[in-house]
Amino acid sequence: MEQRAVVAGQQVARRILVVDDEVTIAESVAARLRAEGFTVDMAHDGPAAVAAVEAGAPDLVVLDVMLPGFDGLEVCRRIQAGRGVPVLMLTARTDETDQLIGLGVGADDYLTKPFSMRVLAARVHALLRRMDRAAERDDAIIIVGDLRIDLDQRRVWRSDVEAQLTPLEFELLARLARRPRVVLARERLLEEVWDWADAAGTRAVDSHIKALRRKLGPDLIRTVHGVGYALEAR
Repeated sequence: MEQRAVVAGQQVARRILVVDDEVTIAESVAARLRAEGFTVDMAHDGPAAVAAVEAGAPDLVVLDVMLPGFDGLEVCRRIQAGRGVPVLMLTARTDETDQLIGLGVGADDYLTKPFSMRVLAARVHALLRRMDRAAERDDAIIIVGDLRIDLDQRRVWRSDVEAQLTPLEFELLARLARRPRVVLARERLLEEVWDWADAAGTRAVDSHIKALRRKLGPDLIRTVHGVGYALEAR
């Protein structure tokens, strides 16, 4: 079934950009995603990936870390600095530090090679469902202390200074802000924000919390060790 979204009242096919310098892998991923009903474009180096995002406005990017030109981490930084787009990062590295760096520069999820095409497709669908739920919310503004979140425009201010957040950082902050000063477990945040439950993925939650503190202040979110996090905006 073709995957479609509604844009300006018209249905259009979901577009995914696959970026990998290994042509065989890129074509295999693209073939699976086309079988899932997506329109797929491909790029095979860092500069081409950034140009493709700017030109094609994809709904999601599947991005390999190791690329010629400049690597996937730099690609992620550049595209998130422009228009926020969900990023599923692919890596051949098993070092947890590398994975956390990827999440820290704006990736929403990651898969370690070799991976199952079924799992990749499931992660893509999960990321897009989360974005759809965010887009369908009623217009609303959340205010907690000096923090203001515009859910409709997807903008965030603290002490009247706007912060630029990635799509996933925004979703995580909004989830915490809906229940200020209530501790939410890492596993719950992973399930509700990422739309999948895997204890190993709680590191992704930690990495995005660090990014929010860096952008909005270290006192914004309180850590309850062994449990989770709570929003503590003054």
